[in-house]
Amino acid sequence: MTKPLQLPALDPATVSQVESTGYPEPYRASVAGRKRRRLGDAAGLTQFGVNEAELAPGTWSSQRHWHAAEDEFVYVLDGELVLITDAGEQVLTPGMAAGFPKGKRDGHHLVNRSEKPARYLEIGTRAAEDRVEYPDIDMICVGGGRERRYLKRDSSSF
Repeated sequence: MTKPLQLPALDPATVSQVESTGYPEPYRASVAGRKRRRLGDAAGLTQFGVNEAELAPGTWSSQRHWHAAEDEFVYVLDGELVLITDAGEQVLTPGMAAGFPKGKRDGHHLVNRSEKPARYLEIGTRAAEDRVEYPDIDMICVGGGRERRYLKRDSSSF
């Protein structure tokens, strides 16, 4: 019999999946098939986040965006994902990765165009304050951590 893991070790399968978004309507539908296990939170990390994410076929990781104050990194575990940036599209398969430095005005997201679920790790800094720009839609996000607010570009509410 295998002894259960104790922190600082953890089995990702024991971390609950969440399928939620803070996006206002009408921007929720594209991420409706996204599930995340908040591994960094489960391990007690405070300076950066680590999520194991799963995208169902046809699902986006997010609206295309870039961060003013937070770095992001993704590493593909299973399946096939299309990385879409200002430069175009690239297919990512297991073992491939992509990094997005803070302040680089290059909107990006992942899309699962395959017939099977895809899993990846998403890792990012947790800035006290950040501004997220969504170049394809009338939305920004301001704040930090779990205290983020989604607004229209003119700073009015949805």
